[in-house]
Amino acid sequence: MRGFRTDLAMERVGQENGRLDGVDVSTHEMGGVKRTRIVIETARAARLLGRPRGEYITLECGQLAHCGPDTRQLLIRLIAQAVRVMLPREGEILLVGLGNRNVTADALGTRVVERALVTRHLKETLAGEMQGKLRGVCAVAPGVLGLTGIETAEMCRGLVERIRPAAVIAVDALAAFESQRICTTIQIADTGIEPGSGVGNHRLGLTEDTLGVKVIAVGVPMVVYASTIARDAMARLMEEYGVLDGPSSPAADRLLSQVAEGVLGNMVVTPREIDELVLSVADLLGEGLNLALHPSLDAEILHTFLHS
Repeated sequence: MRGFRTDLAMERVGQENGRLDGVDVSTHEMGGVKRTRIVIETARAARLLGRPRGEYITLECGQLAHCGPDTRQLLIRLIAQAVRVMLPREGEILLVGLGNRNVTADALGTRVVERALVTRHLKETLAGEMQGKLRGVCAVAPGVLGLTGIETAEMCRGLVERIRPAAVIAVDALAAFESQRICTTIQIADTGIEPGSGVGNHRLGLTEDTLGVKVIAVGVPMVVYASTIARDAMARLMEEYGVLDGPSSPAADRLLSQVAEGVLGNMVVTPREIDELVLSVADLLGEGLNLALHPSLDAEILHTFLHS
């Protein structure tokens, strides 16, 4: 397995060429969207892949941020379906938007929270017929350790102890191996999340073990390692000239490793249009999560609540 970090379970599984005991993978396509379900079933498989045991749903669409109306509605339904299946049937939900709102590529979680229909405070004011259609939802964007001096998991644990939600949904920007994954892939997992793990900035995780309730993680890759791009470009060039095979192979491997571990090792890059991409993807995730949390409301009523 290559020594690059990634938050995507499907990239980890892909590096093992799909031949790993204890991992179940199923894929199907519909309307231009590829849906992959990965279940890591054993502790050994989890250790080899560097991902916790659990279920990972991945939605891939080449035009995630600029898709047509039909594809967009399909993505919203698929997001809602995947999240709803993982949620407890009853109880309030705490939505947590992770990341730094001052860094565009890391602001996805905070932008999604801004688009969430929060209802916990409306219990006593809603008309009777609406009370049964709205689930209790509260949301918070706690910021990052460097700005608050408080671990995000510690802050969320305090909220969970006070609010006692049935589950937590954590939304965050992810890191990927491959540049084409940026803003084209959505991952939904029932395993929780470790903020910053994709870029090597490991923090205390938001998991069932740390918070005491089920944690569903939703994320989209927004950055990729510069060393990954450089290494893959060199590998393609070497492959074209046959350097990766034959007697020169060991030297080629050493050169690729030096590129990966050199000056570019900790540098991450993101597209120049990331501002537009983050807002577009946040709109998509916000609609999907609102539909998952309030399935009894149609789109028009949801729009009324959000923009009244």
